[in-house]
Amino acid sequence: MEIIASSSYLPKRKIDNKELAKRFNVEEEYIEKRTGIKERYFVIDETIEEMAKNAVEKLIQKTQINRQEIGLIVVATTSTNKLMPGISNYIQKELEIEKCICLDILAGCSGFINATDIAQMYIKSGKVEKAIVVGADILSKYTDEEDIGTAIILSDGAGATLYQKSKEDEYYSNIEAIPDEKDILTCKTDRKIFMEGLSIYKYAVTETVKNVQGLLEQSGEKLENIKYVIPHQSNLKIISAIANRLNVDVSKMYTNIQNVGNTFCASIPIALEEIEEKGLLQKGDKIILLGYGGGLNTGSILLPWGHS
Repeated sequence: MEIIASSSYLPKRKIDNKELAKRFNVEEEYIEKRTGIKERYFVIDETIEEMAKNAVEKLIQKTQINRQEIGLIVVATTSTNKLMPGISNYIQKELEIEKCICLDILAGCSGFINATDIAQMYIKSGKVEKAIVVGADILSKYTDEEDIGTAIILSDGAGATLYQKSKEDEYYSNIEAIPDEKDILTCKTDRKIFMEGLSIYKYAVTETVKNVQGLLEQSGEKLENIKYVIPHQSNLKIISAIANRLNVDVSKMYTNIQNVGNTFCASIPIALEEIEEKGLLQKGDKIILLGYGGGLNTGSILLPWGHS
C-alpha cells in the first residue's frame, strides 16, 4: 500500500497565544516554550461530520479520483458526538458514494495509525483497491477552559489521506497497546479531557522509541534511509525528545504543531498535506508515521510515498 495524497480542513476561528496568555495571566513566550505552539483552531458552528466531509471532499477534488472507486472509508476520532450512524457513513452519504465499507474507530490519539493499518489489511486482501483514512477531532468541546495544561495545547481539525494498492510490498507496521494503569490520559463523553503531563511525557519518549526501533528491525530498514518521520503532533518538547533518543536530527521529525496545535487523530494527515504541498516528498520516498496516546496505544508504520 502507498500514499497518494492527503488533505485537511481547519476551522475558521484561530486562537493565538496572546488570547490564552491573557486568560491564564502568563506570558505568551511561556506557552510557546512549554508546548511549541503559536496558534490553534477552534470550531465556531461546524460539526465533526462536516469537518471530516470537507477534508475528504478536498482530497477527492485534489486527486480527481472517481469517488465510486473508493472501497473503504475509515474514520479515527476521539470526539464523536453520536453512536450511529458513523462519521464514515455521513461522508459516504454526503459525497454520494454508492457503495463502500464504512468504519469508525476509537483508539485515542494513535487512531489514525490504527485506521491506516486496517485500510492496509483490506487492500492487501484484495477486497478494496483504494481507501480513504480520516482523522477528525473537535477537542475544544472537551477542553477545560480553566486547565492550562490542556487549553494551551488542544485544537480542532480534520485530515484525510488516500491510499491505494502498490506494486511493491513495502508496508510494515508495529502497533501495540499497554494498559493505562494510572489513567494518565482520559475523557468520558460528558466530561473534559484529563492529561497527566509528566507521565504522558515519560510514556511518549520511551514507548515510541522502542516501537520505532521494533519497526525498523522488522523491516530491515535503517533510519537514515527514511525521508521523514511524521509523528502525532502532541507537543514539540516530546517530539524533540523522541528525535534525541532515536539519535536523529530533529529536522527528520516533521512538525507543524507550531501553527496547528494538537488535533489528536487529525494531526498526522494534516501534516502529510503540508509536506505534500511543500514538495518535500518524491515518489518512492519512505516515511514513518508515528502515533501514540490514550489507551495507551502506540503504533508506527513504514510505507512509501506513491505520488510523483
